Amino acid sequence: MKLRIYEIADTEEIMKLFYDTVHEVNIHDYTQEQVDAWAPANMDIDVWIKGLGSKFTYVAEEQGKIVGFGELEANGHIDRFYCHKDFQRKGIAKKILEQLESKARSLKIEKLFVEASITAKPFFESQNFIVVKQQEVERRGQILRNFIMEKSI
Repeated sequence: MKLRIYEIADTEEIMKLFYDTVHEVNIHDYTQEQVDAWAPANMDIDVWIKGLGSKFTYVAEEQGKIVGFGELEANGHIDRFYCHKDFQRKGIAKKILEQLESKARSLKIEKLFVEASITAKPFFESQNFIVVKQQEVERRGQILRNFIMEKSI
């Protein structure tokens, strides 16, 4: 597996990875209506290009296929962080997180935080993040539960 910085040409594959992962992995913890609101079929590629390009975004690649990605913001927020539905529990998320932590340290960021889904919460707990609070967020009329988690680095 290779980790590298996001390139604009990755965008469509990342969007598909996001959609497929939410609809096939997160569906175990959320309703169909919730995942449809979270990852709608009609996402705007320009919004994704702007979002991915405005953060420190790293892509995990296996034999030319994108198998995961993660975004770090300058304030320590880990935004979108997803592994391909067919590459779960293979250490990819851990490698992406290690890269985000390394980048954060180079930026003198002392604390990382994430809004982890029910599905992602056990992974972040295994990486020494602690739950600060549970919250409910609204996405396209649906309420989704997630967890604000943080880790000092």
